[in-house]
Amino acid sequence: MDLSIKKQDFLKVLQRVQGIVEKRNTMPILANVLIETSDDMINVTATDLEVFIKDSAPASVKKEGRITINARKIFEIVKELPKEDVNVSSGSNERITILSGRARFNIVGIPSDEFPVFPSFDESVLHLCEHDLLREMIDKTSFAVSTDETRYNINGFFLEREDSKLRMVATDGHRLAVIEKEVEDIPASQKGVILPRKGMMELRKILEEKEGEFYMGITEKSAIMKMDTTYINIRLFEGEFPDYRKVIPQENDKVLVADRLQLLSSLKRVSILSSEKIRGVKFSISTNRLNLSASSADIGDAEEEMDVEYTGDSLEIAFNARYLVDVLEVLKEERVRLELKDELSPGVVRAVDSDDYVYIIMPMRL
Repeated sequence: MDLSIKKQDFLKVLQRVQGIVEKRNTMPILANVLIETSDDMINVTATDLEVFIKDSAPASVKKEGRITINARKIFEIVKELPKEDVNVSSGSNERITILSGRARFNIVGIPSDEFPVFPSFDESVLHLCEHDLLREMIDKTSFAVSTDETRYNINGFFLEREDSKLRMVATDGHRLAVIEKEVEDIPASQKGVILPRKGMMELRKILEEKEGEFYMGITEKSAIMKMDTTYINIRLFEGEFPDYRKVIPQENDKVLVADRLQLLSSLKRVSILSSEKIRGVKFSISTNRLNLSASSADIGDAEEEMDVEYTGDSLEIAFNARYLVDVLEVLKEERVRLELKDELSPGVVRAVDSDDYVYIIMPMRL
């Protein structure tokens, strides 16, 4: 291999794949990226066997080749190179040499034939999608995805199709977020699939960074995404996602309407003095009044009252403040609805002026 490339072009593709690289070193090769050349392009691939990501950048290729190199080290080296022009070369000894200005680096690699092969797929499965729409769906559900690795079937996003609607669901057992959007071409099945959190969060970064058309497709075992020169292949989780429809309350007849930003600010202030472990805040609701309170035996207590729209019976209920802050921060609407039944039943959060999103939160005992 022998090529020349601009530092910033090389740095971008190396940075884009860093989040996928396996850091636990269960297999040494997974700590590496595969670097290969084709048609005056450099291709960089990383994987943790669950997610594959491949990106490309233009380069002047004098001699084609392929090699795997430690992903973190080569990224750190390229980031600190003194000049914009970078020369990359490798020989038969599984070493790569990087030259820039008067700086020279020799790095030991691992034979490329040990690197897992990027899964093949038929590009006809890819559908043009609105990347802003998918980014919004990820943003409004990602915080509810479970991080408990023993419950792998909720360690991801559930994506399903119903008629002309695309629906994304996430839960950690304490809360549930559901968003649905009308779309023309739906890259999902009616039975639904579970997309791992790690792969979807890497996709979210790309949707934020890059411009251009975004394509997505679902096969029996994988979700494939393409945007510009970037490809992502995410292995689907096996197993059944919980029946989220049974969790959505249908009889919450006590409705509180509040200014979203005011409620968010009040919650943040009051929760400062909540217990560090459970983050509980009590909601004391009466006619057009909401009193928020929290206390910690070791620190003290706090309370704040705010005006709301509410005409039902008085009610006291407690929630984990962080769970409510999460949803209030991603909603964009000015006013929100909190739908309640009693102090032991789950609450429902919706935007007043939109019906495409619902958030369920379990109450807690204080």
